[in-house]
Amino acid sequence: MFRIDEKIWFWTLLIIPIIMLLFVFLQVWRQSAQKKFAERRLLEKLSPNQSLFKGLLKVLVLCAAFGCLSLALVNPKIGTKLETVRSQGVDIVFAVDVSKSMLAEDIAPNRLEKSKQLVTQIINNLASDRVGIIAYAGKAFPQLPITTDYASAKMFLQNMNTDMLSSQGTAIHEAIQLAMTYYDDEEQTNRILIIISDGEDHEGDAIEIAEEASDEGIRIFTIGVGDTKGGPIPIKRNGVILNYKKDNRGETVITKLDESTLKQIANEANGTYINGRNTSEVVDTIKDILEKMDKKEFESKQIADFKDQFQWFLGLAILFLFIDIFLLERKTEWLKKLNLFNEANI
Repeated sequence: MFRIDEKIWFWTLLIIPIIMLLFVFLQVWRQSAQKKFAERRLLEKLSPNQSLFKGLLKVLVLCAAFGCLSLALVNPKIGTKLETVRSQGVDIVFAVDVSKSMLAEDIAPNRLEKSKQLVTQIINNLASDRVGIIAYAGKAFPQLPITTDYASAKMFLQNMNTDMLSSQGTAIHEAIQLAMTYYDDEEQTNRILIIISDGEDHEGDAIEIAEEASDEGIRIFTIGVGDTKGGPIPIKRNGVILNYKKDNRGETVITKLDESTLKQIANEANGTYINGRNTSEVVDTIKDILEKMDKKEFESKQIADFKDQFQWFLGLAILFLFIDIFLLERKTEWLKKLNLFNEANI
């Protein structure tokens, strides 16, 4: 198995074509300058030991040195053994509101981006828990099934936006119903659903559905994003505000954080309501809750014990640099005999 740690250092490989271009430019400039100084036959008599092949060889060796140095910086690793690891944790499903009201900027940068920040920071503080993601507006949509792949979870999270669901509204009840299908163990007691929303335009019987979820052992925690004073919903193009959303009477719509609905849902499912304005407080609260919960042992998985291989490339880079330093641009006797460029016939 093979893995690369620092892919960004691959950009240093751009030095190699730059070196080659500089070498070609230097050769062209040198030929032009020599023609102005004297004829070619005279130059060959004045400097018979100059070798184009040796000059090209020096450049290739230098490029090889930089190539090996770049690979050393990338730090490739090779898996040397497989280990069976058993992980314990909690199943956590995040239900993120992606309705248009989440574009309001009464909390910076806006409600949706703040929701993404909260979920990302919570995931960053997890150890071996499994996570799943649901997006909902007028309908609920499965975004990511239960997984321990946190990188994928954060990637899917960042791609969420208010245009991914055409039906508008805040169908929290559908998000809860969909979340109930995420957990794969009916006897599991450490199941958590975290709903992130402004709670506005609440539709359906979310309170009753939350009670059903609680009966199945699911604890629901709600996080409110936004301000109770509210704010308008901007209509943007290329990041520039063109106008604000208006109702049928032509008046600007003011969307407000509805904490009461979110508190009721959390209370019905043995959970807690958390105001999402302070990210660190939200993360600490969720972290404390998870630490107090019983952990479930998930499926064992095999991981590779990787070992660094950068030292081999670093050693080759140093070797090539030494060769380049001691390699002279003068012809040697064996090179003259090879007559690579038909010098004898010129």
